[in-house]
Amino acid sequence: MEQELIIEAGKAEKNYWSDLYRFRELFYILSWRDLKVRYKQTVIGALWSIIRPLLTMVIFTVVFSKVAKLPSEGAAPYAILVYAAMLPWQFFSNALTESSGSLIGNANLISKVYFPRMIIPASAVITSLVDFAISFVILVALMVGYQYMPDWKIIFLPLFIIMCFFSAFGIGLYLTALNVKYRDFRYIIPFIVQFGLYISPVGFSSGVVPDKWKLLYSLNPMVGVIDGFRWCIIGESKLYIPGLILSLITTILFVVLGVWYFRRMEKSFADNI
Repeated sequence: MEQELIIEAGKAEKNYWSDLYRFRELFYILSWRDLKVRYKQTVIGALWSIIRPLLTMVIFTVVFSKVAKLPSEGAAPYAILVYAAMLPWQFFSNALTESSGSLIGNANLISKVYFPRMIIPASAVITSLVDFAISFVILVALMVGYQYMPDWKIIFLPLFIIMCFFSAFGIGLYLTALNVKYRDFRYIIPFIVQFGLYISPVGFSSGVVPDKWKLLYSLNPMVGVIDGFRWCIIGESKLYIPGLILSLITTILFVVLGVWYFRRMEKSFADNI
């Protein structure tokens, strides 16, 4: 039986969101490819997912605990305080870095084949989520070593992982689109990630921030995520609810802005890339 092919103007635009589901196999393929390529030709492979946050934790623990004499929260060892924050931050920073350059790295694919381009940065974020899962093993080992076990609040941890995912996804979409149009951003993004590390409560507790600045400080979406991780894992830390709500609102705004700007620029990707 002969099939008829109908080309309808605007059809791809109208079916964009359903196409995301139709091309789900491409999503799996890109995610698996990124996982295999990331540590290819490295001596220790996926162990880098453990070594990087572990070394950062050691440095931050020495600097902020031994040198600056900043307090921990309750009876929690300072190493666990720092590593509980390093987990979401490492996931966020890796996802941001990988997704922002993902379209440039797939230039040949974008210029030849139609598919929803949003699949590419989304697959980069998923790849970073796998690194997060590997790094989580060290947190378990630390808690066993220090004989410090979480309480019932740990059941809320997946909610903050989801919040971290969407923070990285929203900001990553915006930076991805900017990076295609303005190649200068490949040099700016590492600076943004490094700056974000120092203005986020990774090496210290957000409890040291003066009360009058806490709400403003929570405009950084990672403040709510990191405080949430510590609340779930350490248990004794207090959760600043107004700040958490503001961080959640900021995350939602970044997702909306990221999706809007990415979709706006998507038609010109093939020409600019």
